[in-house]
Amino acid sequence: MDFRGFVALITGSTSGIGLGIARGLAAKGASVMLNGLESSEKMSCIRTELAQEYNVEVMYVQADMLKPTDILSMIKCCENVFGHVDILVNNAGMQYVAPVETFPPDKWDAIISLGTTVPFHTIRAVLPGMRKRKWGRIINTASAHALVASPFKSAYVASKHALAGLTKSIALETARDGVTVNAIAPGYVWTSLVETQIPETMKARNLTEEEVKNDVLLAAQPTKQFVTVEQIAALVCFLASKDAASITGAILPIDGGWTAQ
Repeated sequence: MDFRGFVALITGSTSGIGLGIARGLAAKGASVMLNGLESSEKMSCIRTELAQEYNVEVMYVQADMLKPTDILSMIKCCENVFGHVDILVNNAGMQYVAPVETFPPDKWDAIISLGTTVPFHTIRAVLPGMRKRKWGRIINTASAHALVASPFKSAYVASKHALAGLTKSIALETARDGVTVNAIAPGYVWTSLVETQIPETMKARNLTEEEVKNDVLLAAQPTKQFVTVEQIAALVCFLASKDAASITGAILPIDGGWTAQ
C-alpha cells in the first residue's frame, strides 16, 4: 500500500525498532513524526536523511512520554503540522532486570507507565480524530513477554500483559469505526543495544560470542535467529494497510517460534 497522504506518529523512534518502523513507513510514502528524548539538533541528520531518501515530510518532537503534558503537546504538534494522525505506533519502552524483592520501585513505576499508561494517553488523544475520519491504525509494540513470562522481569512482563489487554479492549470499542488496534509481540531483535551487551555477557559468563547468542540471547527462540528490525517494520506496514482492515484486537508474535513452545 502506498501511504502517501497518511501521517504516522511513532513514539520512542530515535533508534532501534522505533526508527526502523519509521523508516519502513516513510519508504512507503507516509509523512512521519519521530519522538524521543534526544535533542532536536542531534536528530536533525536522521530527520533530513529520511526526508531526502524517501521524499516525505519528517518531523521530530522531543517529548518525555512519562509526562502526560508532553504527550498531549506532541500530538497537538503533529496535528498542527500535518493536520491529523492516521497511524499511531506506541513503541516507547524500557527494561530493567532484578528479583522482585530488590526491584527498585521507581523502575517499576517507569516501566509500567511506559508500557501501559503512555499508550492509554496517546490512544485517548488520537482516537477522536480517527473516529471522525472513519480510518485509523493503532499498533502497539508489545513483546513475546505479553504472552509468556521470564524471571526477574516482573515489571516488563506485567506491563506487556497489560498492553495486550488494553489493545483488545480498545479494538472492541473501535470495531465499527474504521479503526484497528493491534499489538506486535517481538522476540529478541538484533539492534545496536543488543549488540553492545554481548561483550559484557561474554566476560561475565566466560562464553564465546556464538555461545552468548545461541545459548543466552536466543535460548528461547527455536529458529536461533534474531528477529530483524526490517521484519518488524514490514509487519507494522502490513497492519497499517487497507488489506489488514479485518485484523484487530490481535497480539501477533514475531518471535522465531518462542511462544509456540
